[in-house]
Amino acid sequence: MKFQMTMLVASFIITVFLSLIIIPILKKIKVGQIEREDGPQSHLKKQGTPTMGGIIFMISIIISVTGCYLYLKINNNAEVAQNLLPMLCLTIGFGAIGFIDDFKKLVLKNTTGLKPSYKMLGLLLISVAYTLFIISFSDIGTQTYIPFLKTYINLPVFLYIPFAIIVILSATNAVNLTDGIDGLSSSVSAIIITCLTVIAIVNNQMEVVIFGSITVGAILGFLIFNLHPAKVFMGDTGSLFLGGVISGISLYLKMPLLLIIIALIPILETLSVIIQVIYFKKTGNRIFKMAPLHHHFELSGWSENKVVMIFSMITLLVCIIGIFAVC
Repeated sequence: MKFQMTMLVASFIITVFLSLIIIPILKKIKVGQIEREDGPQSHLKKQGTPTMGGIIFMISIIISVTGCYLYLKINNNAEVAQNLLPMLCLTIGFGAIGFIDDFKKLVLKNTTGLKPSYKMLGLLLISVAYTLFIISFSDIGTQTYIPFLKTYINLPVFLYIPFAIIVILSATNAVNLTDGIDGLSSSVSAIIITCLTVIAIVNNQMEVVIFGSITVGAILGFLIFNLHPAKVFMGDTGSLFLGGVISGISLYLKMPLLLIIIALIPILETLSVIIQVIYFKKTGNRIFKMAPLHHHFELSGWSENKVVMIFSMITLLVCIIGIFAVC
């Protein structure tokens, strides 16, 4: 456990150090946030705040995992070291797609960014590759844990493949939609990943414990600069990366169904958008003042800090329930 805490602290320090270097660079090249004119008026003052900051904790995690990999190799823990790579590759792949999208929008000033079809194709290919790895090149197989019943079921391969892909794409999109208020996506994701890491500790899955600890440390370091008033935003680079972490770890633990419990806030954010769109198309009216859900509460008079605090407390509560559901 001492080693995992060391890696958490190390990734935290690396992230803070990188933030102090990269944020001024983002300011210099004018990679600034573009706020929606139809969004909350309080957000217009954020126009120009450096974004694409997800690259900060993405680089930090790559450095930390690489260092950990080499350390484990030298100390005859080659199997654990090797098992870190699939989760890292999944998350880097998603982060890279987000980076390309952010780069085109913010640096090349292409307002459409990466074409949605290309973006979805990239995410789909990476999701398929990770799913095939789970089935063919690991001992994870198609086992899926049923929370509360505390039992595993073996899904047929033809069902597991689309199921796993949907889990990855849904989690990634949900975290992306949650990223709309200073520190919200970072805080919620940190709590969810901590929950998954605790479960990995109980199940003695050291590669997940190490990867989760490194990620949590990096997010906490980023939060110093991302809490209200944010000095940097994560952009699609960060939100897609974190979505990959959450989905990748849950599948690795054989517990994707647990996300229904512990990822309640991202799920509600996604549902609010779906409900809003469907209801508006049918009636011409809106159920929420604005979607995703966090904007509804903002326009209802909640401060950004209050939204982050309440949503984080709810996430902490459902994560405690989730731990009891599997332990």
